[in-house]
Amino acid sequence: MDSDIVHQGLELMLFGMGTVIGFLALLVIATTGMSAFITRFLPEPMPADEGIATGDKEASAEVDSQIVAAIAVAIHRYRQKRK
Repeated sequence: MDSDIVHQGLELMLFGMGTVIGFLALLVIATTGMSAFITRFLPEPMPADEGIATGDKEASAEVDSQIVAAIAVAIHRYRQKRK
């Protein structure tokens, strides 16, 4: 009697684990397929950075300094609000 219950438990365990493994394998295959489809038929457009594309280093440096200044102001305001 106990042997039948253990046998049924093992069968149920193997069936459940097999179902989960099968579902996860199907999920990986579907995700890989969708990713391949998207990258093949809908490639990401290349970003056009005006400063780098034209070779203008001054424009790039100016943008960088503006970004640094904006970040510094944001940090300063954040610290003032916390006090």
